[in-house]
Amino acid sequence: MPTMNMLQAINNALDIAMAEDEKVICFGEDVGIFGGVFRATSHLQEKYGKARCFNTPLVEQGIIGFANGLAAQGSVPVAEIQFADYIFPAFDQIVNETAKFRYRSGDLFNVGGLTIRTPYGGGISGGLYHSQSPEAYFTHTPGLKVVVPRNPYQAKGLLLASIRDPDPVLFLEPKRLYRAAVGEVPEDDYQLPIGEAEITKEGSDITLVGWGAQMEVIGKAVELAEEQGINCEVIDLRSLLPWDADTVAESVLKTGRLVVSHEAPLTGGFAGEVAATIQARCFLYLESPIARVTGLDTPFPLVLEKEYLPDHLKIFEAIRESVNF
Repeated sequence: MPTMNMLQAINNALDIAMAEDEKVICFGEDVGIFGGVFRATSHLQEKYGKARCFNTPLVEQGIIGFANGLAAQGSVPVAEIQFADYIFPAFDQIVNETAKFRYRSGDLFNVGGLTIRTPYGGGISGGLYHSQSPEAYFTHTPGLKVVVPRNPYQAKGLLLASIRDPDPVLFLEPKRLYRAAVGEVPEDDYQLPIGEAEITKEGSDITLVGWGAQMEVIGKAVELAEEQGINCEVIDLRSLLPWDADTVAESVLKTGRLVVSHEAPLTGGFAGEVAATIQARCFLYLESPIARVTGLDTPFPLVLEKEYLPDHLKIFEAIRESVNF
């Protein structure tokens, strides 16, 4: 089985999807011969031509409006927003058009073939315009799916599933893992289920939930906790909309404790949705308050990025406080 980093796995998934179905089209800012700012679309224009992999103007609202039109007419567009921080000009198109297309037509037409790829999150010293985690804005949008991979294997399987899903999908790629995350990835075509969380480690004392790049950070915190004799269960949500509340609830019914971690700011972050749902379903089984370890309620800083991000030490402290409550 070949070893790939996350960028290579994403490129491989796009290659497979485009080879299988001539209706699959990739476009965005600099995705053509340049291969995208991170090179995720390298060589796709050479292989499939300028009609199926091409550059767009620097207009995010236009990129998604164009993608909606293509999808409504039967194409399978994979639109790239160069950085998630710049997805906001396209917000209206995504939440008012993409997500509602099928609903407002009574299922006469839809844009279910649309996938929106975008790098997100911190860890690359990108400052406030290249480091944000906007996932919670979109999880408030019925009609949309939101998916976040944690490693190359997950990225390929989830991206192929997203491209073939009957609903529009926002595929958030943790940019600091693009080259840092390396692992074995099958060359063959495979898909991973959207809407199903994965228990990456079983345990009995406390449940930890995260997604994307934060899974690596949680793993480091768990190592510290295990040294103190705390047995942790770890869950990667993988999909935030829909999210797998059943798997998390079953885990918390067993452990009695929950810590949720994400890079985005605390207020309005998706951890709040997880915490509210789990306390309603597991209230009588909780041994301590549900803890959230997140970014701060400030703009994303440049110089103080390490202080802003929820690192393994902050998560470890939350684990200890929860267990010793």
